[in-house]
Amino acid sequence: MDKKTTSRDGTSLAYGVIGQGPTVILVSGAMSTGGTVAPLAQRLADRCTAVVYDRRGRGGSGDTKPYAVEREVEDLAALIDAVGGDAALFGVSSGGALVLEAAASGVPACRAAVYEVPYADFLQGGAEREAVYKEQLNKALSEGRRGDAVELFLRLTGLAEEVIRGARQSPMWAGMEAVAPSLAYDDAVMGDGLLPRDRLAGISVPVLVVAGGASPDWMREVNREISRAVPEGACRVLEGQTHMVEPDVLGPVLAEFLTEG
Repeated sequence: MDKKTTSRDGTSLAYGVIGQGPTVILVSGAMSTGGTVAPLAQRLADRCTAVVYDRRGRGGSGDTKPYAVEREVEDLAALIDAVGGDAALFGVSSGGALVLEAAASGVPACRAAVYEVPYADFLQGGAEREAVYKEQLNKALSEGRRGDAVELFLRLTGLAEEVIRGARQSPMWAGMEAVAPSLAYDDAVMGDGLLPRDRLAGISVPVLVVAGGASPDWMREVNREISRAVPEGACRVLEGQTHMVEPDVLGPVLAEFLTEG
């Protein structure tokens, strides 16, 4: 990240820019930084200007307290202004929920696209699971148990217990604990974990919703529902892809959406 801008509340945001063409700001999900979406930015660079950034509380960006989802929306507005005032937004997983909230809030984005926003409407027991996770996560973080907070999130994603135990012994664990407080931010962005239909109905820009064909049925169904809830929504399914989508598969689909018209 070789550039900096400042959000409305004074928080410093680290970002980088690559490529040429219509501008898109890439928003990462939980436990990730701008580096996580950098491979996608590389794949887009021949057709689009891709902007990657560290969300507040991660990487090279600041973390002004107290946190509020509205501050992250303001971060996106500041980034759009910093890159010339004309940009689309793309978000993956809970980063997609932030993109949808930003679009509903009237942030001046010309288009929005998301990949597999994990609203739990079609997951059996999903609402209850989200409520338990929220309570346990907030307790772990308030007690300074960052490692336990990371475990809770990894368990929520469906990782097996032996994989989680292995992760705790890996060199990556210290970095995961470092960004653990931001798990509360993504949890706040996701709200009660269910699809915010009223907010989505207020989005006035075209929205592309993408899901993986190898992802669980509930994930594909909720993403189809997002595309129905927004006034100008379209849905694509990428065959063979999971939540860990390949940039070489997603990139061309996203570039086509961003450059059409």
